[in-house]
Amino acid sequence: QVQLVESGGGLVQAGGSLRLSCAASGSIFRISRMAWHRSEPGKQRELVAAITSSGTTNYADSVKGRFTISRDNAKNTVYLQMNSLKPEDTGVYYCAARILGPTSDYWGQGTQVTVSS
Repeated sequence: QVQLVESGGGLVQAGGSLRLSCAASGSIFRISRMAWHRSEPGKQRELVAAITSSGTTNYADSVKGRFTISRDNAKNTVYLQMNSLKPEDTGVYYCAARILGPTSDYWGQGTQVTVSS
């Protein structure tokens, strides 16, 4: 019911910035929350940032103050602005959308972010 297409990943030096984009299509009105998660080999996928349909945001402690999640409703797109990047930010970043009634989660294909020291 929801399709997610991510872009913006790449290679950046420590201290640099990247902006990830996630374009949503399908049952957009039913999305209650969108989020960015990341994973690395041998580690569970972790929540990085989330934004609700009302605009409420939350962040993992490790990225608070450095990352900003936002959305452009006209473009049905959510963004993750990543500043002051650290090597430990390296991983595959996934866009996710949650629909309620009944609850269903949808995932993008993932985009690689690599931060060099």
